Amino acid sequence: MELPDSARAVVIGGGVAGCSVAYHLARLGWTEIVLVEQHELTEGTTWHSAGFVGQLRSTVTQTKMIMYSAGLYPELAELTGMDPGWHGVGGLRLATTRERVEESLRLAGAGETYGLDLSVVSGAEAGEMLPLLDVRDVRAALWLPGDGWLDPALLARALAAGAEKLGVRILTGTRVTGIEVVGGEVSGVRLASRAEPGAVLGTVSAATATAMEAGAGVGAEVGAGAGPVWEEWSLRADTVVIAAGAASGRVGRLAGVDIPIVPIKHQYVVTEPFGVSSAAPTVRDPDNIVYFREEGGGILVGGYIRTPEVWDTERPLAEPRTLFSPDMPKFQESWESAGRRVPALGRTSIVKVVHGPEAFTPDGEFLLGETTVRGVWAAAGFCVHGLAAAGGVGKVMAEWIVDGSPEYDVFGMDLRRFGAHARSARWARAKALDSYSKYYDIVYPGEERTAARPLRRSPAWVRHAELGAVFGEKAGWERVNWFESNATHAEPGQAGPGRPVGWAGRVWSSAIREECLATRDAAGLFDQTSFSKLEVSGPQALAGLQWLCAGQLDRPPGSIVYTQLLNGRGGIEADLTVTRLSEDRFRLVTGTAFGVHDAAWLRGHGLDVRDVTSANACYCLWGPRALDILGSLSDDDLTFGYMKAREITVGNVPVLAQRVTFVGEFGWELYCPSEYGLTLWDALVEAGTPYGMRPAGYRAIDSMRLEKGYRVWGLDITPETTPVEAGLGFAVAGDKDFLGRSALESARSSRPGSPGQGDEGVDASATRLRCLVLDDPGQVCLGGEPVRLGGAPASRVTSGGYGHRVDLSIAYAYLPEETAPGDRVEVGVTGTWVGAAVAAEPLYDPAAERVRRLPG
Repeated sequence: MELPDSARAVVIGGGVAGCSVAYHLARLGWTEIVLVEQHELTEGTTWHSAGFVGQLRSTVTQTKMIMYSAGLYPELAELTGMDPGWHGVGGLRLATTRERVEESLRLAGAGETYGLDLSVVSGAEAGEMLPLLDVRDVRAALWLPGDGWLDPALLARALAAGAEKLGVRILTGTRVTGIEVVGGEVSGVRLASRAEPGAVLGTVSAATATAMEAGAGVGAEVGAGAGPVWEEWSLRADTVVIAAGAASGRVGRLAGVDIPIVPIKHQYVVTEPFGVSSAAPTVRDPDNIVYFREEGGGILVGGYIRTPEVWDTERPLAEPRTLFSPDMPKFQESWESAGRRVPALGRTSIVKVVHGPEAFTPDGEFLLGETTVRGVWAAAGFCVHGLAAAGGVGKVMAEWIVDGSPEYDVFGMDLRRFGAHARSARWARAKALDSYSKYYDIVYPGEERTAARPLRRSPAWVRHAELGAVFGEKAGWERVNWFESNATHAEPGQAGPGRPVGWAGRVWSSAIREECLATRDAAGLFDQTSFSKLEVSGPQALAGLQWLCAGQLDRPPGSIVYTQLLNGRGGIEADLTVTRLSEDRFRLVTGTAFGVHDAAWLRGHGLDVRDVTSANACYCLWGPRALDILGSLSDDDLTFGYMKAREITVGNVPVLAQRVTFVGEFGWELYCPSEYGLTLWDALVEAGTPYGMRPAGYRAIDSMRLEKGYRVWGLDITPETTPVEAGLGFAVAGDKDFLGRSALESARSSRPGSPGQGDEGVDASATRLRCLVLDDPGQVCLGGEPVRLGGAPASRVTSGGYGHRVDLSIAYAYLPEETAPGDRVEVGVTGTWVGAAVAAEPLYDPAAERVRRLPG
């Protein structure tokens, strides 16, 4: 058979993810797509999946993706005439502790904002839905009628057949032996194809379909006769998608890219039949780290053990249908938990043990997106949820590849959320094992995990530790959440000023309030060394940044511009400040976790970007006594204006001082080369202490930024929201063209009676981000809470917290643009509906006098 020598896209991996990506690329109109699989379809990790589909996830994007997947199955059946293996039996999620009930109520509130059909039921009601259950200890349960389970072979077969109908060519028995990269871009793949009697390359053959359905054993060959004959060849392509499951890390290394996949052994068992109805709902019992569903009249039981084991091999998935020997001692806790929940299991026998590899990631989230080699993409690391999200994964990957950005905000799954430290296999393993072992644990907001820490540390880290800093971690950086030395030391459990009730008060300290008030009354010193710093320079730097930034950057050197980078739909891809250091040199400062992402966006549009994060320490001195403190250390003129930058000397340290704030107080961001960092911190602390200055942390910053209405990318603003929706129209230039402008204008012109462009830029949406003040200051939002307007679901909280300078509980949510200050809404806080008022923003210093004027 003639083999192709070129393709528009090559998808590596014949599991559900690879088949879905190929199908969706073809559905968006791409042709000449080739999918290659070294074995037969599904014979990597897909074939042994337990197939659970739970639509309610921890993020709105994951939930949207799984909801989309559920809607895809009827489409596949209509297109192919094949059953995609969907069993829509509904699902129960049990809660046996007070804390788990609270978590369930929060999840139910989030589900309302997603438009997900769910309800909270009693333990007795759960028992009526599935009489097999012993529900005496069940306090409540979530019932999700849209949940169910999938047959992995049938789903993959339907996706593959759908892809073929749209023109995708599928080559099984085809190994990838190399990925060719020229000048940082992919140019093709090197392949070796197996030709065997009875198998036909390029189709989902009858033999392949039979093997998928019948469950061919390890090493089974399609066809008969002599051993395989291998034909080596090359395939030109400028788009390659690695969807190779647990082998994705190894395949990525063929292109010189790091995909931090950790293959972990995962186990489930199946019992003999004992009359379990095929209509029985799926069950998750997280307090007992176990899940189960019906299988062939019996029960399939799985769980997340506390002592997981990495599959340590150089060539994962080299053999088809890889399984490990049963390890029943490790499975004992899950089996005993299942037996307590389903007493009938004590009278049945296990007839099948499936102990196979699953692809996990350092943080338990998917790995999607383009790698550091242009044109090489990853769709891997699905952490046992590949079947549930397969349709959504294909959708977002195809949109990303074809259109440049997907419909949904996928940063939480973006491969670029990891920095260079993810290259370390030891780091990735430690993180992945920790994530797996705590998969079913309740994660309280603000709770920090300790695996593989500390890693990246500011020059002043040793001083922070001496002051009793409580550290958090982001992108590998150790960052101060608060200094316990600032705490008022109330008795454990005693309510202090500003302490929230419930979940918001679990990970909390009175130090947060003290740091906020010190910044208001004197000064706070914050270590923001972790913030990402990118430099763009050269004769084309201004022109390139002018096109990518919505703000006007053509200002004199020393100017600072707050701006956004927009995608083609007008959505916000990045939120940052740009400082013009000289005529052809610019420094961009963005969030700690966003530097790799933002640099990739800039490079993808032709700019030469240098990451200088680690080269510079950054300390922020903010508060009314900041001028006195810095003036005691510097002979330079410090009266330069707001949003200006100057080179100064602080003590003996050369510093770039930027007059900008993220807390709404006068002051500067002070940058110095890292080797001066400890000296600068010590000088500032010594000079500031007599004025009442306190070192402070990120929890105080978050409280104060809410009071000022400062947005956070990934929460308040995302690639799905526009600057005008977010109340950032003031940052959109009206006197130049930029990426995303035409989309904003098209959206405006498509709305009947919409106003023309005014001082706030282009009006592009019918919703606006509004500030809410809760009636009960003890009830504090954490993000994701449902918001009702007029008694009907209207939105979700993007971010929330307590404002210690204004003593108010604050939240933000997108509401219809006609919503005005004074209007009333309700916010669901852990199952309790709390009244709230829409408020004019900012709540603190609305005239910005404390920011713009010199302290007097």
